[in-house]
Amino acid sequence: MIDSINVHLEELRFLWAKALGISGPRWMILMALMDLDQDDGVPVNAVSRKLHVDSSFVTTQSKLLEKKGLLRRKTSAEDARIVQMSLTDKAYKLIAGLAAQQEALNEFIFSELSDKQLGDLTDILAALQNRLEKATLKVVVDT
Repeated sequence: MIDSINVHLEELRFLWAKALGISGPRWMILMALMDLDQDDGVPVNAVSRKLHVDSSFVTTQSKLLEKKGLLRRKTSAEDARIVQMSLTDKAYKLIAGLAAQQEALNEFIFSELSDKQLGDLTDILAALQNRLEKATLKVVVDT
Protein backbone atom coordinates (compact mmCIF):
# COMPACT_ATOMS: atom_id res chain seq x y z
CA MET A 1 0.00 0.00 0.00
CA ILE A 2 2.86 2.41 0.78
CA ASP A 3 4.32 1.79 -2.68
CA SER A 4 0.97 2.60 -4.27
CA ILE A 5 0.67 5.84 -2.27
CA ASN A 6 4.22 6.75 -3.28
CA VAL A 7 3.38 6.22 -6.96
CA HIS A 8 0.45 8.62 -6.67
CA LEU A 9 2.55 11.20 -4.80
CA GLU A 10 5.23 10.96 -7.50
CA GLU A 11 2.58 11.51 -10.15
CA LEU A 12 1.29 14.60 -8.33
CA ARG A 13 4.84 15.96 -8.01
CA PHE A 14 5.32 15.39 -11.75
CA LEU A 15 2.11 17.31 -12.51
CA TRP A 16 3.07 20.27 -10.28
CA ALA A 17 6.52 20.30 -11.88
CA LYS A 18 5.00 20.16 -15.36
CA ALA A 19 2.87 23.21 -14.50
CA LEU A 20 6.14 25.11 -13.97
CA GLY A 21 7.83 23.58 -17.01
CA ILE A 22 10.39 21.62 -14.98
CA SER A 23 11.10 18.00 -14.06
CA GLY A 24 9.88 16.24 -10.92
CA PRO A 25 13.33 16.18 -9.30
CA ARG A 26 13.74 19.91 -9.95
CA TRP A 27 10.34 20.50 -8.33
CA MET A 28 11.60 18.62 -5.27
CA ILE A 29 14.67 20.88 -5.11
CA LEU A 30 12.42 23.95 -5.18
CA MET A 31 10.23 22.47 -2.42
CA ALA A 32 13.31 21.63 -0.32
CA LEU A 33 14.53 25.22 -0.68
CA MET A 34 11.12 26.56 0.34
CA ASP A 35 11.22 24.36 3.41
CA LEU A 36 14.84 24.97 4.43
CA ASP A 37 15.58 28.59 3.48
CA GLN A 38 15.65 31.05 6.39
CA ASP A 39 16.39 34.09 4.18
CA ASP A 40 20.12 33.44 3.91
CA GLY A 41 20.15 30.64 1.34
CA VAL A 42 20.65 26.91 1.69
CA PRO A 43 23.88 25.00 0.99
CA VAL A 44 23.77 22.36 -1.73
CA ASN A 45 24.68 19.64 0.76
CA ALA A 46 21.67 20.49 2.98
CA VAL A 47 19.32 20.06 0.03
CA SER A 48 21.01 16.82 -1.01
CA ARG A 49 20.65 15.45 2.55
CA LYS A 50 16.97 16.40 2.69
CA LEU A 51 16.25 14.74 -0.66
CA HIS A 52 18.60 11.78 -0.08
CA VAL A 53 20.48 12.41 -3.33
CA ASP A 54 24.11 13.13 -4.19
CA SER A 55 25.31 16.73 -3.98
CA SER A 56 26.51 16.59 -7.59
CA PHE A 57 22.92 15.87 -8.70
CA VAL A 58 21.63 18.93 -6.80
CA THR A 59 24.45 21.04 -8.26
CA THR A 60 23.63 19.99 -11.83
CA GLN A 61 19.89 20.42 -11.43
CA SER A 62 20.20 23.74 -9.59
CA LYS A 63 22.27 25.18 -12.44
CA LEU A 64 19.41 24.32 -14.81
CA LEU A 65 16.90 25.91 -12.42
CA GLU A 66 19.11 28.99 -12.28
CA LYS A 67 19.04 29.24 -16.09
CA LYS A 68 15.23 29.19 -15.93
CA GLY A 69 15.36 32.05 -13.43
CA LEU A 70 13.87 29.98 -10.59
CA LEU A 71 16.79 30.03 -8.18
CA ARG A 72 19.93 31.93 -7.32
CA ARG A 73 23.26 30.31 -6.61
CA LYS A 74 25.81 32.30 -4.64
CA THR A 75 29.20 31.33 -3.28
CA SER A 76 29.36 31.59 0.50
CA ALA A 77 31.31 34.57 1.80
CA GLU A 78 32.78 32.41 4.59
CA ASP A 79 33.80 29.41 2.46
CA ALA A 80 34.18 29.58 -1.33
CA ARG A 81 33.58 25.81 -1.58
CA ILE A 82 29.99 26.24 -0.37
CA VAL A 83 27.23 27.35 -2.73
CA GLN A 84 24.15 28.90 -1.14
CA MET A 85 20.90 28.55 -3.08
CA SER A 86 17.66 30.48 -2.76
CA LEU A 87 14.43 30.83 -4.71
CA THR A 88 13.90 33.85 -6.94
CA ASP A 89 10.83 36.08 -6.82
CA LYS A 90 9.78 34.43 -10.08
CA ALA A 91 9.80 31.00 -8.40
CA TYR A 92 7.83 32.26 -5.41
CA LYS A 93 5.21 33.81 -7.71
CA LEU A 94 4.86 30.66 -9.81
CA ILE A 95 4.57 28.44 -6.75
CA ALA A 96 2.08 30.83 -5.13
CA GLY A 97 0.04 30.61 -8.32
CA LEU A 98 -0.37 26.89 -7.68
CA ALA A 99 -1.32 27.32 -4.01
CA ALA A 100 -5.09 27.50 -4.58
CA GLN A 101 -5.02 24.33 -6.68
CA GLN A 102 -2.89 22.55 -4.09
CA GLU A 103 -5.20 23.64 -1.28
CA ALA A 104 -8.28 22.42 -3.18
CA LEU A 105 -6.55 19.12 -3.87
CA ASN A 106 -5.62 18.71 -0.19
CA GLU A 107 -9.23 19.39 0.78
CA PHE A 108 -10.36 16.71 -1.67
CA ILE A 109 -7.79 14.17 -0.45
CA PHE A 110 -8.45 14.68 3.25
CA SER A 111 -12.16 15.61 3.17
CA GLU A 112 -13.34 12.25 4.50
CA LEU A 113 -11.07 12.42 7.55
CA SER A 114 -12.10 14.10 10.77
CA ASP A 115 -9.63 16.36 12.55
CA LYS A 116 -8.97 13.54 15.03
CA GLN A 117 -8.39 11.00 12.26
CA LEU A 118 -6.05 13.40 10.47
CA GLY A 119 -4.15 14.00 13.72
CA ASP A 120 -3.92 10.24 14.35
CA LEU A 121 -2.71 9.65 10.79
CA THR A 122 -0.06 12.35 11.18
CA ASP A 123 1.12 10.75 14.45
CA ILE A 124 1.25 7.29 12.86
CA LEU A 125 3.18 8.55 9.84
CA ALA A 126 5.65 10.41 12.08
CA ALA A 127 6.19 7.22 14.11
CA LEU A 128 6.65 5.21 10.90
CA GLN A 129 9.16 7.75 9.60
CA ASN A 130 11.08 7.54 12.87
CA ARG A 131 11.15 3.72 12.71
CA LEU A 132 12.26 3.76 9.07
CA GLU A 133 15.12 6.14 9.91
CA LYS A 134 16.19 3.83 12.74
CA ALA A 135 15.88 0.80 10.44
CA THR A 136 18.12 2.50 7.90
CA LEU A 137 20.75 3.17 10.57
CA LYS A 138 20.46 -0.42 11.75
CA VAL A 139 21.09 -1.75 8.25
CA VAL A 140 24.11 0.55 7.86
CA VAL A 141 25.56 -0.60 11.19
CA ASP A 142 24.86 -4.30 10.51
CA THR A 143 26.51 -4.31 7.07
